[in-house]
Amino acid sequence: MKNNSALFYTCSLIEFIGRMQKQPRSAVVDFLGKDAILRIYQFADVFHCEPIEKTADDFITLRQIPLGSFDNVADCRYAVPDYWTIGEVYERLIEDTAQEDTDAAIVDKLMEVFTSWIDGAISNFNSDFYYQSRDYIAACYREGEICD
Repeated sequence: MKNNSALFYTCSLIEFIGRMQKQPRSAVVDFLGKDAILRIYQFADVFHCEPIEKTADDFITLRQIPLGSFDNVADCRYAVPDYWTIGEVYERLIEDTAQEDTDAAIVDKLMEVFTSWIDGAISNFNSDFYYQSRDYIAACYREGEICD
């Protein structure tokens, strides 16, 4: 299941929507809900043909995702990673921790990861956590904390 382009796109879109609406990524996942995330995942090859801004705007409107106050981009004191980079961090973590590779299982794992403690660690662009190795990030996730 490595290099799952549909998963990469889905995670990147969630990151993009979070930035647009100034919402924690866990909140974006809650607002979208499992059915919308499954739809994004299953039709990622179609959605990626449109500009990501349009697809994001469509889902923001459809799911009525409000403007919040979480702005980790503005709070970042260093170079801000782009949404594709952060989407890849989530994609790899989900690939490395998913037990099954069915669409439903991947979406369940995506929702679990985005709504867990690790969302805050990955979204803290003032730390070095998000650019650590995929093995280290997966080990931290399994342990339930940032490992020494």
